[in-house]
Amino acid sequence: MTKRGISRRLITMGVFFCMTLLLPKFSESSSTSAVLYSGCTQQRYTPNSPYQSNLDSLFTSLVNSATYSSYNNFTIVGSTQQDAVFGLYQCRGDLAMPDCAACVARAVTRAGDICRGTCGGSVQLDGCFVKYDNETFLGAQDKTVVLKKCGPSVGYNPDAMGSRDALLAGLTAAGGNFRVGGSGEVRGMAQCSGDLSYGECQDCVAEAISRLKGDCGTADYGDMFLGKCYARYSTGGAHANSKAHGESNHGGIKTFAIIIGSLAGAAIVIIFLAFMTKICGRQGK
Repeated sequence: MTKRGISRRLITMGVFFCMTLLLPKFSESSSTSAVLYSGCTQQRYTPNSPYQSNLDSLFTSLVNSATYSSYNNFTIVGSTQQDAVFGLYQCRGDLAMPDCAACVARAVTRAGDICRGTCGGSVQLDGCFVKYDNETFLGAQDKTVVLKKCGPSVGYNPDAMGSRDALLAGLTAAGGNFRVGGSGEVRGMAQCSGDLSYGECQDCVAEAISRLKGDCGTADYGDMFLGKCYARYSTGGAHANSKAHGESNHGGIKTFAIIIGSLAGAAIVIIFLAFMTKICGRQGK
């Protein structure tokens, strides 16, 4: 092989190596797409029926609306009452609109896959929630426990438990659909479905927080999702790094660090290629 051919091959290998450094980092899915829970109704619809057509229209409406609003609900009516379908979506209150739209699109896709052929379903991702059914649930209170998750117990620590209780009390009293706060090293958030009234939201959050304190005890983190609201807290550790537990979004910093690291790797490769090219050049003389 000629000196020029060897140089070109080395450069091509270097470019490929650099791409393998960069591409996996940028293809990692956001934490907002993690599935927390899902569920489907028992009743099924007939394929290619008017209900399926209305359900497809609902899914399209949910995805389109999420590009400009963090919450919305829809009712798609048909020629008969049996063909009507009701649905809503809601994004976590701290999500930017592009992230909200992407999250809802993922949730709708997951719902279509998980609950294929059923009249109703719900999917809660870390960053958004989607629910639909052939029976209306819009505006109705629902305090059924759909997900409870408690971290390992860290033993009773008066300071930590005091901070946690202060945080949860603050979330209860805060008001509003989306609530986030912190006390000491404890971070947390709570959110209600947008179709609830202020009073219903307060009642739902209070119930979620009461259950969270009672069921999770001295756990270092806890998640309590009811049918129409949730409350979450973390006292530290890996679980606290999620935006869903009140931490600020460090995605830009992480991306910057990834880029710097990848560029450093690329620089090493370039130096190595230059060295090898010089050696090959000497050997070719």
